[in-house]
Amino acid sequence: YWVDLLGLDVFNREGAAMGRVKDLLQTGPQTVLVLEYEEEGKPLERMIPFVSAYVDAVDLPGRRITVDWQADY
Repeated sequence: YWVDLLGLDVFNREGAAMGRVKDLLQTGPQTVLVLEYEEEGKPLERMIPFVSAYVDAVDLPGRRITVDWQADY
């Protein structure tokens, strides 16, 4: 299942693009999504805990994850 998440696009509840899943970090009790995105032409990373408090939906056929997260977190 975890490998299926790689490459999925992540959007927040407002529809703003958060990035694309490039890796998954195992931190013990939870997994963290590592997203890659660009800002002003620079490649950046964002990390979002893969827990129900932040992840609203995973749409594997649609290749999309919806999260409760803001770009400035």
